[in-house]
Amino acid sequence: MQSDWHQITLGEFVRLQRGHDLTASEQRPGHFPVMGSAGQNGTHSEFKAFGPGVVIGRSGASMGRVHYCETDYWPHNTCLYVTDFLENNPLFAFYKLAELDLARYNSGSAQPSLNRNYIYGMPLWIPGRHIQDRIAQVIHSIDKKIDLNRRINQTLEAMAQAIFKSWFVDFDPVKAKIAALAEGRDPLRAAMSAISGKPEEELDALPTESFEQLAATAALFPDEMVESALGEIPKGWEAKSLDSVANYLNGLALQKFPPQSVSDFLPVIKIAQLRAGHTGGADKAASKLKPEYIVCDGDVLFSWSGSLEVDVWTGGVGALNQHLFKVTSSVVPKWFYLLATKHHLANFREIAANKATTMGHIQRKHLTDARIATPSADFFAQAAKLISPLIDEIISIRLQSRELTKTRDALLPKLLSGEICVSEIPMEHAK
Repeated sequence: MQSDWHQITLGEFVRLQRGHDLTASEQRPGHFPVMGSAGQNGTHSEFKAFGPGVVIGRSGASMGRVHYCETDYWPHNTCLYVTDFLENNPLFAFYKLAELDLARYNSGSAQPSLNRNYIYGMPLWIPGRHIQDRIAQVIHSIDKKIDLNRRINQTLEAMAQAIFKSWFVDFDPVKAKIAALAEGRDPLRAAMSAISGKPEEELDALPTESFEQLAATAALFPDEMVESALGEIPKGWEAKSLDSVANYLNGLALQKFPPQSVSDFLPVIKIAQLRAGHTGGADKAASKLKPEYIVCDGDVLFSWSGSLEVDVWTGGVGALNQHLFKVTSSVVPKWFYLLATKHHLANFREIAANKATTMGHIQRKHLTDARIATPSADFFAQAAKLISPLIDEIISIRLQSRELTKTRDALLPKLLSGEICVSEIPMEHAK
């Protein structure tokens, strides 16, 4: 412990108050976050507390969870909120309160409940304000980078799905060619416009390399539609089922494959891990499984029961549990079977929701029934130049965020305890 740290109680660190009632009928659309026990729960037209603010779940399953709000907000009655930081850094206070595991301090009986008077006497070691500011700056800089990565990936994912829908569902370039031929215009330039989103008169302003690549892609789209089992699709394409273009491998009942030892195991990837994106707190299974049941970064996973999700896994090596498909293909590229499966996800969820069972699910026949218009190998090779980099970048950014998270999680408890001095942290973490 460093010499400029001192011990105080939680009640001397911050002052807390119960949040304010706000029923669903009273809540009005607005710009101010409504902060409750589980974090933000919509917005309201009014605020009760100035930002930045910190709230703590007061009751229910989220009792003890700590959340931060940068702006003015409405603290809901399901939480306690900080009314006075007593000259401490608000962001530092958030990090410090979040590490305390306040869920242990349940003062309720049947319903978990957190009483401020019950926790006010907790002893805390706190540094001076200047050190608080530096610690908050270092950790927040990492959090901001992680959040920026998340927003970049949202944009990249939206771009990839928009391209897929335009090309393989709505067939916009093909329809643009058909319309251009009917009007006596150049069908190639019409398709180039549909692909790029630029008016035809702006195409010539593109750099030569971009123009040529765009023209090469547009040339691959036919100028005629034909009937198929899927309805009208581009001429020369085929309406294929998902399970004919990709292999959907169901996972194992991994409770039958216990780990060989406490140090030789694989984390079990279940639906919860797929949703979380990591294997923290996962069960353990034997490491000596058939290679096809081992999941690696970049693999496409599809949870086909319970909570149906499709995503690229970037949570490290693990074992594939039952109720998850590992999706692969020797016929089409990864981006195609990923986006094709995502395209059918809403329908799969509807099928699962209509199952009269405790856990909704789909069956393999539904993969057979789900069809997608599939072009030639030449088309895939050209399209990959545009779409593959998007998926690769998404994976790369997620892996970077995983490493940033590890760095933050390793630094934070040591900084908050004074085990390491914030001045020892490289400056790049404070930018």
